[in-house]
Amino acid sequence: MGSVVLFNLFRFVALIALQVVLFKNVGYYNLATPFPYILIIFLLPINIPNFILFLLAFATGLTVDAFYDSIGVHAAACVALAWFRIFFHKITLDVDAQNSFETPALGNMGSKWFLSYIAIGTVVHHIVLFHVEYFSFSNYLSTLLSILLSSIFTILLIMLISLLVYRRKSRLLGN
Repeated sequence: MGSVVLFNLFRFVALIALQVVLFKNVGYYNLATPFPYILIIFLLPINIPNFILFLLAFATGLTVDAFYDSIGVHAAACVALAWFRIFFHKITLDVDAQNSFETPALGNMGSKWFLSYIAIGTVVHHIVLFHVEYFSFSNYLSTLLSILLSSIFTILLIMLISLLVYRRKSRLLGN
């Protein structure tokens, strides 16, 4: 249990640092901005209590808000992502998997399940994030385009990170 907490703490620090140092300044004409820090919420253990999950999601979003000088925008989107995660796990996992303390990673769950989990969750996060951030219906097509392009960019980055970590793990364990 202690190693799971330490590993998730390390993942939190690493992904927040990557988001703030590298990906905060990466974008495509203010239309596509990557937010791979949401991988923190995706990779929390399956059987984590809901209260702890919401608390960690809120803390993750608030941490990013502190660096982005936004007031609760990322926190709201991360809490929405936590809600989606609970719903997705209930409808896609059997009871034994829901009661396990396994990490829902690419290597553990399979590529089809993991890609749908990441894709739908990222779109949910980005819909809430951009709607709360813009909070306007003027230029709504621009908002939808930002949601679409940022979601694609984020999904590709998350899959790349997951493949790199999964490959490295399988090389270490397999050979």
